[in-house]
Amino acid sequence: MKAPMTAYLEITEATYLGDYRISLDFNDGTRRVMDFGPFLGKAKNPEITAFRRLNKFKNFHLHYGNLMWGDYEMIFPIADLHAGKI
Repeated sequence: MKAPMTAYLEITEATYLGDYRISLDFNDGTRRVMDFGPFLGKAKNPEITAFRRLNKFKNFHLHYGNLMWGDYEMIFPIADLHAGKI
């Protein structure tokens, strides 16, 4: 059975799984487990490397269907997360 088509894509739920992994549920029925560890390990920008501290990384929230940290300190395109890419 195909997932229902939606006019827009958004994240409806984000659940912290441990380490740098987050489970993301999308409004089209897709669920992805994203591991942000490799991305953070390669990052050079101090604003991004700060999220290597798990207490800071765990402090994410959904804002209008987007997964984000702080006030747009770290955010990813929804389409990339949906495709499993960071």
